[in-house]
Amino acid sequence: MTEPVTWTDVCAVDDILPDTGVCALVGGRHVAVFRLGADRYFAIDNVDPKSGASVLARGLLGSLGDRIVVASPLYKNHFDLRTGECLEAPEQSVQAHGVQVQGGRVRVALS
Repeated sequence: MTEPVTWTDVCAVDDILPDTGVCALVGGRHVAVFRLGADRYFAIDNVDPKSGASVLARGLLGSLGDRIVVASPLYKNHFDLRTGECLEAPEQSVQAHGVQVQGGRVRVALS
């Protein structure tokens, strides 16, 4: 039997400007929540595994091939927003999390 998914309210949709990220504390974890364009949302752990600093929400968003990524502001490693995979060093990947919008609010479920 699988456990039910617990969604945590993070912020209002308008609190995240398009093509930026914010950091939230969800279940004791630092989570980076990104808004791409008007209505695409992603969430990954916010802690850069190489430095241990909680900074990924401040990284630059872009794409490498068909992958949507954030570049860490410290070491410029790229993290796939769908999977959390670090493209340069897969052993330094982070966890990706579920995101949904409900009633104008962004909610995250830890994976």
